[in-house]
Amino acid sequence: MNAKRILFRTLPPVAVLVLLAAALEFYVHARHVPRYLLSPPSQIIKTLTNEQTRKPLLIAFWNTTQAAGMGFLASAIVGLLLAVPMSASRWLRSAFLPYTIFFQTVPLVAIAPLLVIWMEPGIKAVAVSAFVVSVFPVITNTLTGFLSTDPALVDLFTLYRASALARFWKLRLPYALPQIFSGLRVSAGLSVIGAVVAEVLVGTIGNNEGLGVRIANANKNGQTDRLFAAVLLTSLLGLALFALVNAVSFAILRRWHASARDEN
Repeated sequence: MNAKRILFRTLPPVAVLVLLAAALEFYVHARHVPRYLLSPPSQIIKTLTNEQTRKPLLIAFWNTTQAAGMGFLASAIVGLLLAVPMSASRWLRSAFLPYTIFFQTVPLVAIAPLLVIWMEPGIKAVAVSAFVVSVFPVITNTLTGFLSTDPALVDLFTLYRASALARFWKLRLPYALPQIFSGLRVSAGLSVIGAVVAEVLVGTIGNNEGLGVRIANANKNGQTDRLFAAVLLTSLLGLALFALVNAVSFAILRRWHASARDEN
């Protein structure tokens, strides 16, 4: 990807961000909005750069990164391991797919307190919450990819008497990869949401405080600048995980799939 292409992709969103920040800054000062209601972007930046407020936020950011990362990695591994046998057996799909849907519809506010009882407050409970929220898209998208394999290609492999392993490795898996990465992109964002919501609900202990705890404390104390700073770091974490999945997807698919082909 050349410099012109990178500039074309990054300049528009950066320009929109700068314009929105400038408009918000002007609005807050022009309307004399109280700081406990809305902080101007300049105050949020000051909070992120001031050493006294920056260090606790960075520690919280790292703790949330660990929890969300563990939850996302677990959802990717478990989701793929469950989807492969479910795609090969209609009976397994009928038996287990309803339960994956059931766990997806159970509110996190109901699960998180139970995780505290079972695991005690801490990163482990937050990581499990992130996993529960983010595993469903991996399973469903992977299943969709495997079950969408072109029947004509399946018949061709059967005609040449390809083994089940060869059909999976050389046909079904490559055909499903775009869908798998789509599920991983959704899962990446949900893992961050699950981790932060769990932190708000269950909290953590001592130095293991995450961004969710910082958001809850800032909201309770009326520290809007710290609240928005924590929210901004949360968004950056979600974008980082999304970008990581995109980078892996591009590296694997760019040579043969249109969805990742770099346009001139």
